Order: sequence, then structure tokens, then C-alpha cells
Amino acid sequence: MLKDIMLYSAFCRQLLAHLPASKRFVLAFSGGLDSRVLLDLMARFITQNPEYSCHAVYVHHGLSSNADIWADKCVVWAKSAGISCDVERVKVLTGNRISLEQAAREARYNILAQHVNMGDMLLTAQHSDDQIETFLLALKRGSGPAGLAAMPMILPFAKGMHLRPLLNITRADIEQYGLEHKLSWVEDESNQDERYDRNFIRHQITPRLVERWPSIHKSVARSSALCGEQEALLAELLATQLAQAIQADGSLLLASDVSQRVGMALIRQWLKKQSVLMPSLAQLEQIWFNVVQAKEDANPKLCWANVEVRRYQKKLYLLLQWDDISQWQNNIDLDSPCLLPQNLGTLVLNQEGDYPLLRQPESDETITVRFHYQGDAIKPVGRCGSRKLKKLYQEYNVPSWLRSRTPLIFYGDKLAAVVGYFVVSEFSGHDITIALNS
Repeated sequence: MLKDIMLYSAFCRQLLAHLPASKRFVLAFSGGLDSRVLLDLMARFITQNPEYSCHAVYVHHGLSSNADIWADKCVVWAKSAGISCDVERVKVLTGNRISLEQAAREARYNILAQHVNMGDMLLTAQHSDDQIETFLLALKRGSGPAGLAAMPMILPFAKGMHLRPLLNITRADIEQYGLEHKLSWVEDESNQDERYDRNFIRHQITPRLVERWPSIHKSVARSSALCGEQEALLAELLATQLAQAIQADGSLLLASDVSQRVGMALIRQWLKKQSVLMPSLAQLEQIWFNVVQAKEDANPKLCWANVEVRRYQKKLYLLLQWDDISQWQNNIDLDSPCLLPQNLGTLVLNQEGDYPLLRQPESDETITVRFHYQGDAIKPVGRCGSRKLKKLYQEYNVPSWLRSRTPLIFYGDKLAAVVGYFVVSEFSGHDITIALNS
């Protein structure tokens, strides 16, 4: 009972120290032991502090045949605790260099972000054993202070904040609380699969560390906190230089005389601001040597996870990796919206508008939208001669990665317009306006 009081008191201290401005908590609820205990603690807190509310979210990944059963149980447990609960279904897509664990985690947090309104507080149930696992995984990867800082207690998230109120509590204490309060929870069979590094550490490494060094939880927490302070100090020292290097379009322009050490630190801080999976040291070095230091006429890039860094006109750009759409094409009718792939927007050819650019098509000219052209040289309106599209892209300063994602309007099999840049002279007119809406 004493541990029960201590655990609840520690939980309340964290909440009271970081109360949300909106007085609303969002609880990530998987139904496992940790989040089940978090739900019970939150119910007690709400009872004692009725001016605050809590909403639970169960993210259904569809990775287990038991997921439907777990979802139903979570709804029942939340209702019993007096807390509303939504079940959100997601499709976990793994891609090049993206593990199933990482893809599931990203999908989960993307959904949770949709539930965090302005001033809300997201609660997740990570504890000190999870912190050990995160620390050791970072050590295995050869991470520096940023990685070894592991998980912070609190950080900005979506339109609010993300708090881990159990981060200083051990798994053993959480399990004891669950047993004493006769709580039920689900057991994810994947948690026993030691092919996953985190499970291997959980079952094989952490118990031996605790047996040998009972204070290992506190030691890791202290080391993580010190690494976090070093990372925060570095960010503070580089803040002015970073602000000058980040351009209006979000790209990074490094001074020509910047040293490798400072340059790599600025790149890492720039990436950190964009909340992407951080590259390894080897990948960071590749960005420096193979992208930043590449020849001026090169088109360098480095890919990892689902993003890539490219250089254009001496500036670095962070981009998502997209599937090839060179074979995509779609007919487009006048005055009817055409939805483009990969969130590229909606294209409309209006017969009314302030700035008509195209002529009416002939009866045998079907209008299509495409993203690939390898035909003859073309002559934009206002130009004296014709040039290949690749050369025109260079003249119009279109970055290489945007060229394959820029909509092209065809009349029949002839290129009529490059949306956002120019109309081919033989198709120009005063009949049709081109509108691309994001």
C-alpha cells in the first residue's frame, strides 16, 4: 500500500507541475499493463480534480489478430474509469529502410496528434525500464548526447505538450500497482519476441543489470538528463547561427567558411527542428561530404527512413521520399477539378477567370495531366526559340526533385503547359485559366 501511495503521489507531482492550459488530457491507451495503470491513475486524478478532463485513444494497427478484442476491452475499461475513448484504425506501411516498429510508432503518433487540440496534454506510459532500453539502443547505434538523452519527461507535441508522468517509475512498481488494484490488461504477444532489439534488452539485459546494480534506473536517468542538458546547451549556443542559416523556405544555407564540426552540428539542429528520425553519425557525415561538399554541378542527395536531404543552389532541403508517378496520367474536363496524386493538390482548367493562358482545345485534342515528358524541344510564350524541357527547368530554377512532381498539361500528345511556369506558345490563348489548389 505504501508503494501505491508513493506511485500515485509521484504521478500527481508530474501532472501538477505540467498542467495543460486547456485543462484536457489525451491518454494514449494500448490496454497493456503500463497504459492500463496510467488510465487508473488518471481516473483517480480526475475524481480529485474535476475541473480537468481526459480522453483516451486506442490506435488499432491491425498487426495482431487480437487487436479487435483489445480495442473492445479498452473501450470498456475507459468507460468504467469514467473516461471517453476512441478507437482509431491505421494502416502501417513499411518502406525502404523503415522497420515495422518505426512505422507503427509513426502511425500511432500521427493519429494521436490529431486528438491533441490547442493547449492539450498527451500522456503516454513509458517508464524507467523503457528509458533503459532507449538508452541502450542509442548506445548500440553509437549515438551522441542527443540520442543518449533518450526520452524527455515533457516536450512539445502537435498543438500541445507530451508528458511521460511514469518515466521515473520502474516496471516492477507499475506491475505491483496493477496487481494490488486487481486491474486487467492485455498481453501483446509480440512483446515476447526477442528478435526485436527492445524485447531482447527487456528480457535478457535489464534484469541482469538490475540484479548486479539495483540503482541502474537512477543512473541511466541521471546520464540521460546530463546528455539532455549538453544537447540543450549546444542548441542554445548555435541558436543565432542556426536562425541565420535557415532560409525563408525552410532550407539550410551554410556559410562557405563553416567548419565540418559546426556545419554538421547545424545540420543536426536543423533536422531536429523538423521532427524527423535523426540520421546516424555515418549518415550525417555522408550529408556533409557527399551532399554539402559535392561538386557545384552535381545533384546530390542522401536518403534515410522516409526522408532525404538534397542540395540546390548551395541550400539543403529536407524532403519526403515519394513513389514514382512518371506513369500517372488522367483526363481533365474543363471546369471540373482533377485530384492530383500524392497530395499535390487539385488542378482546374476554368473557362472563366482573370488570367486566361490557354486556348480552347480542338475537337480531336483530349486534355490530360501527366508528370513525364521526353518529347521534342518546346517554345514557351514570349521566347524566341525552342529548348528541351530539362534546359527550361534549369532556366526557370526548378529544383531537380520538383521536376518529376510538376503537373504537365497535354493537348492530345503535345505538351501545352508546365503548371506554375509557362504555356507552350502554340497552345496559348485567352480562353482557359489554370488553377492549382493545394
